[in-house]
Amino acid sequence: MKTPWISALLAPLFCMPALAGAAEPVRIGFVTTLSTPAGYLGEDSRDGFALAVKEGDGRLGGVPVQLLVEDDALQPARAKQITDRMLIDGVKVFTGGLFSNVVAAVAPSVAKDALYVSGNSGPSIFAGARCMPNYFATATQNNTSHEVAGRVANELGYKRMVILAANYQGGRDALEGFKSSFAGEVTEIYTKLNQLDYSVELARIRSLSPDAVYQFHTGGSGINFVRQYGSAGLTQQIPMVLTAYGMDERMLDAVGPLAIGSRVISMWSSALDVPASRTFVERFQAEYGRAPTLYAAQAYDTAHIIGSALAATGGRVDDLPALRQAMREPSFESVRGNFAFGNNQHPVQDWHLIEIIDDGQGKPVPRLLRVAAAGAGDAFAQDCKL
Repeated sequence: MKTPWISALLAPLFCMPALAGAAEPVRIGFVTTLSTPAGYLGEDSRDGFALAVKEGDGRLGGVPVQLLVEDDALQPARAKQITDRMLIDGVKVFTGGLFSNVVAAVAPSVAKDALYVSGNSGPSIFAGARCMPNYFATATQNNTSHEVAGRVANELGYKRMVILAANYQGGRDALEGFKSSFAGEVTEIYTKLNQLDYSVELARIRSLSPDAVYQFHTGGSGINFVRQYGSAGLTQQIPMVLTAYGMDERMLDAVGPLAIGSRVISMWSSALDVPASRTFVERFQAEYGRAPTLYAAQAYDTAHIIGSALAATGGRVDDLPALRQAMREPSFESVRGNFAFGNNQHPVQDWHLIEIIDDGQGKPVPRLLRVAAAGAGDAFAQDCKL
């Protein structure tokens, strides 16, 4: 029987109850983006995390939990209001933030007296000298995948590229990461967050006639970019390199054949031959009737990392030093395969090069080509003194 989700727009606070008669559950504040064109990212994150809770019969690491879900609507001020209210109410564990501008607004205040676990973004400002004891990033440090993409672009022989991203913390980190490793010439273009019309930018790309394009736009914005790129006749003329954040599984369904030929960098894919990943994909599809995206996979791992810490501490979330120490060395089977935390509490993991190919019937599907970077951490860890 599927979990009866309540729309966040109708009921801003969604509670997943613990089992009757169980110990007082640990409340987890899951503040994410469930509306706006990026809303499906939050839906998949929520559902991936909730699947792990469901598999544990309402528990993570054997500890009863209560998942409190609210929509931040991609508004940093709204996210901070929600988390401040939960903090006052005694919530000690937070996750769910998707966009770096939202995470940047809430993480510092949360991390003073509670644990903040960023399950998607890893803003550079919190990875180096300003790293925080009670802050963890379980998906990536923003720059890292883009640094790998820059090296892949070098290997593909590209010399001149147009690189584009939305003008917010995550987008700026993305392009800085790419430029730090790409040896060729770049023309930078910044777009607006949640922009949906890219006609001006595409005209400029056409006039510049680069060897390739690197772009970072997620959710509905990313879908529109790829569709308009194809409609402008650029798909066959100028190849595209990007990360899975700009070409996730739902985007593949939405843009269809326009995605074929793209080179994608990701630390996870449904094509990854990892036992925990295969099991996760099967269970997610059975539960929700759709294929999971990278966002769901990240959240599923995040739930198990938190669960590992709860198991080690017996669910005592008020003892933040003990909880933090347990978080640093999680015991779980990652859907990514290799996973560890660096000294700055950001992931050390493998990144894969994926090609989007035709499945023989015109449908785009991912094909793993090779490991693009093994055991990769981030460039900011050396400045973190934790």
